[in-house]
Amino acid sequence: MENTIVRLESISIENFKNVKYGQLCFANNRKNYRTSILGLYGQNGSGKTALIDAIELLQLALKGAQIPSKFADYINVEAGYAYLRYEFSVSGKEDRYQAFYEFKLTAEKIETAQNTIVLENDDVHFKAKITDELLSYAYESETLKIRKSTLLDTSSKKVFTPTTKYSCLVGKDKKVNMNLMVDKKIIQAASRSFAFSGELLSVIRNNQVGQGDLEYQRHMRLIESLVRYGNFELFVINTANSGIISMNMVPLSFRYENGKSGAIGNILIPLEETAPIPEETVSVVERIITNMNVVLSRIVPGLTIRLENLGEILFANGKKGVRIQLISLKNKKAIPLKYESEGIKKIISVLQLLIVVYNRSSITVAIDELDAGIFEYLLGELLRIISEQGKGQLIFTSHNLRPLETLNRGFIAFTTTNSSNRYIRMGNLKDSNNLRDFYFRDIILGEQSEEVYDPTNNSEIALAFREAGEFNGT
Repeated sequence: MENTIVRLESISIENFKNVKYGQLCFANNRKNYRTSILGLYGQNGSGKTALIDAIELLQLALKGAQIPSKFADYINVEAGYAYLRYEFSVSGKEDRYQAFYEFKLTAEKIETAQNTIVLENDDVHFKAKITDELLSYAYESETLKIRKSTLLDTSSKKVFTPTTKYSCLVGKDKKVNMNLMVDKKIIQAASRSFAFSGELLSVIRNNQVGQGDLEYQRHMRLIESLVRYGNFELFVINTANSGIISMNMVPLSFRYENGKSGAIGNILIPLEETAPIPEETVSVVERIITNMNVVLSRIVPGLTIRLENLGEILFANGKKGVRIQLISLKNKKAIPLKYESEGIKKIISVLQLLIVVYNRSSITVAIDELDAGIFEYLLGELLRIISEQGKGQLIFTSHNLRPLETLNRGFIAFTTTNSSNRYIRMGNLKDSNNLRDFYFRDIILGEQSEEVYDPTNNSEIALAFREAGEFNGT
């Protein structure tokens, strides 16, 4: 399974945040490139972050994790539910899948406890639920080709359909079926995906009867590939990271491998004061920093960071820990990292993931506002290098237009003012056109099939500033 390459090929979004409908395809932008990059551009509030949120929702579903209640608020106010659809390519040594995963996102009111007095001005709280999951696939190998068919559909009152796929994966034990019916209700009530829940996966993996069947093995390769992808190969960095950095904390996201061992995760390291971390984590962080410094010193000439060990401590649970501080070294002068710029901290927080995207094919990293605090020329060069020589998949949003001049135009998409057709790629573009200039021109002239900018009136803005000043007595 570790040699399987999973790529996110497309996303369709319906009634999610301010996107009534939007569809983005990542598969057609890789001509002559091993890597897959998509940079999404557009004015504020036009649906860029919705794309990153949709990928985060996918990650949570594939991990079988609880969906945070915030996603209940992401359902468009004019709709009863949101619908999300994802397409993947899953390539192994001897076979290839085209997989499709889709589901409804609904909001359910959280009932208050009995005997609790609810006041009129109390907020009504909702939880997000994933329902009507549908996993389907097409399959191709040297000896067999299967058209698109449904593997798992949770929309019925049964555990899942089709019945033939259920029998293949789960078996015909009635007691197991009854237990799974209960599990399904509990899991959905707990705001988790049932299709990728640990409870269902455990039953399928323990199906001794099916394990010798070639169809069972084929289905399991697909399911296990998607589970591995969601847990170990898909990373989402949202704007919360930028807020954390502003509070002088570094969220260090990483995937690190050394031979047959490795580590994956996200460590939040405070910068205002020394930070206690578990003893076994120290060696992992040190290896990650050593690895990052190879690239960091080239990105920001002369700059490296190091982990300062300030002595052992004992946690309340009796386990040993170490108190650390991150140090910045520039031209051999050491200062606490907290005194560096937010741009440097942002680079450090995502650098290890960019290294992994550059080197590994089955890695997807989605970053909201990648450009925050990063010098635009450096941003453009980093993305050019990754696009031309990298192997993985990078999806990002940005307000900085420099990448429009350094990336292949197939790697760029734009938001529109039409919430029912939220994402487009530029048409009528010649090879000689500068995409940045072309985008500015379209903002003014509106030559695309959809409007990409909701125009503002400078005189009205100036008048509003003056009126606001008079209101404040200035």
